[in-house]
Amino acid sequence: MDFPFLEEKVGNRLFLREFRENVDSDELIWHQDREDRIVTVVEANGWKLQMDNELPVLLKEGSVYSIPAYVYHRVIKGFGRLLVQVEKKT
Repeated sequence: MDFPFLEEKVGNRLFLREFRENVDSDELIWHQDREDRIVTVVEANGWKLQMDNELPVLLKEGSVYSIPAYVYHRVIKGFGRLLVQVEKKT
C-alpha cells in the first residue's frame, strides 16, 4: 500500500513522518489505526488534524496530540510540509 508520507524509524516505536507540500489532498483520507498514537508536531505550516465527529484543529509546532486506536481521523493539507513524530503504543 502506498502512503501519502515518507516515514523513517528513529526508535523502537518512534517514527518521523513527513507529508510533503506537493501531496494530493485526495490522498489524505479518513482512516483509523490499530494502536494508540502520540503525535508530536515538529513543523506544521497550516496543517490541521480532524478527529471523528470533531471540527479540524490547527496543528501547532511543539504540541502533542493523542490519537486513540480505532478512532477515525485525518490530516488536512496546509501550505508547506508537515513533519511529525509518531509514537505507536502497544
